[in-house]
Amino acid sequence: MLLLYFALGLCAGFAVPVQTSINSRLSLYTQSSIYASAISFSTGTFCLILVNLILNPGLFAPSYITQVQFNYTWFLGGLLGVIFLSGNLILLPRIGASLTVITTISGQIAMGVIIDTFGLFNAPIQPFSFIKGIGLLVLLLGILMMNMNRHTLSQQHSNGTSFWLILGIIMGFAPPIQTAINTQLSHTVHSPFFASFISFFVGTIILFILTATIHKKFKIHKNHEIRGPIQWWYFIGGLLGVIFVTTNIILAPLIGVTYTIIIIMIGQILMGLLIDQFGLLGIPPRKISKQRIIGFILVILAIVMIQLN
Repeated sequence: MLLLYFALGLCAGFAVPVQTSINSRLSLYTQSSIYASAISFSTGTFCLILVNLILNPGLFAPSYITQVQFNYTWFLGGLLGVIFLSGNLILLPRIGASLTVITTISGQIAMGVIIDTFGLFNAPIQPFSFIKGIGLLVLLLGILMMNMNRHTLSQQHSNGTSFWLILGIIMGFAPPIQTAINTQLSHTVHSPFFASFISFFVGTIILFILTATIHKKFKIHKNHEIRGPIQWWYFIGGLLGVIFVTTNIILAPLIGVTYTIIIIMIGQILMGLLIDQFGLLGIPPRKISKQRIIGFILVILAIVMIQLN
């Protein structure tokens, strides 16, 4: 059964870099990352409406909606998703891709451990131990080796980015809290798919409000001077987001928030390496270095240490 959970987590992790690449391509035609994200969220919302009409048609009935007692779990999950997305958009041009990955993942791991250790948001308690602590340090070292280089270090020093690094760690707190809250919501509505729909629906509304406020227009250009005409598959990023969010909701109560995050992160790293190595989805090829391979081995070793604990 654990292998099945691991496979599900890997698939969810695979979806993230592909979704990011697709949404980045779409943003060339919307000329706005926020608007591209709004379209992605709305696609995911529409997909989840269809899924829930098949699996949970009664949850859309007026009689069910009128008897629901709404609380923060109905709204905070989607908001946290938007906060994390917006945080990455803010951090990326200021500290670069590598430091953005390092800081946000560090925040995710830290918050995941806190949630599991203390059972916050009704999450199952996963006791903290010395071996688990060592495994988390090895995990962070592996992530650093995969993403840190001399250029990154000089960039950190020259730009004086301490504030943005701290902000990145804080932004990383959002996904584990979102996962825990969405999991709690799924218990309330008795469906991970309906909980995922609520998260996407709230996120979609927020992103369209942000687009209207910041850009004051909703326009998609049909052609790009370099990429050519827009393609239909530029709009499927939301479907991959559905896989990611729903898998988080399913796995978190079974194996804990921390381990869910780590497995999905492994999938992200693997797919990221494949995209870099072979230049997939129009991304310029970037050969895998020995340092990144060693970093990945350390990440796998950390997973074993944490799981065997």
